[in-house]
Amino acid sequence: MTRAARGALAALLALLVLAIAVPPMAIADPLAIGDVVGARLVAPMAHDAAGVLHPLGTDGFGRDVLMRMLLAARISLAVGIGGSLLATLVGIVVGAMSGWWRGVVDRTAMAVCDALLAIPRLILLLLCAALWRPGAATVVVVLALTGWMSVARLVRAEVMAVRPRPFVEGARAAGVSDWRTLWRHVLPNALGPAIVALTLGVGNAILLESGLAFLGLGIQPPTPSWGNMIAGGRELIVTAPWVALAPGLALIATVLACTVLGDALRDALAGENVRTLGERP
Repeated sequence: MTRAARGALAALLALLVLAIAVPPMAIADPLAIGDVVGARLVAPMAHDAAGVLHPLGTDGFGRDVLMRMLLAARISLAVGIGGSLLATLVGIVVGAMSGWWRGVVDRTAMAVCDALLAIPRLILLLLCAALWRPGAATVVVVLALTGWMSVARLVRAEVMAVRPRPFVEGARAAGVSDWRTLWRHVLPNALGPAIVALTLGVGNAILLESGLAFLGLGIQPPTPSWGNMIAGGRELIVTAPWVALAPGLALIATVLACTVLGDALRDALAGENVRTLGERP
């Protein structure tokens, strides 16, 4: 693992630990409106009228930006990981069945994939978010419904590449059922691209969730999300830029860390495949 990948992994783990451990230590409820007279728009590293230090300042309602940003990290990470994981699982199932059985199953599944891929994902997200009530569960389902197609195509290609290998033919000759051969012997050797897609998809899902929240179609206030925090601070970008800048920088850093980690994982798997091919007689 490269130094950049180790740094990205450390940053993600640190964010996860802070998001879990710090908000319960908050002096005031980060969801409740604070002292709008003595604590409104306090600058970063300054004290409010009660003498409380706010490392990242406060917003227009007197709420601590750091606590809200870390509380939003819980939701953004949970939605991003949950949506990407669910999309990957659906893609693995569809791609494995399509690549193994081919024929009508393959043609139907790939036709659906091509039709959905022809529609921009943002349009699908906006349509689904407009049809159902916004919320964390809705966003996870919407991300899964609009993100499984590319994973399905990757897994299908890998399954079709693994299918003719001798160990698969040996399992079938031994009388092992198609289902058992697929899930026990073929799929474990075809999951490399899906794992990389999962890692890269987390950052993409977090970014899409923040975009939906920014537009008012994702996580709804007062529950904080990086997207709705940025949306709430855009009118204060001149007078109090830290309100929108802090969650914006957290969003950029998280997505960048996921991308770097995914790229490193892809390179590692590619190197392992090359090494394996070189060792064959």
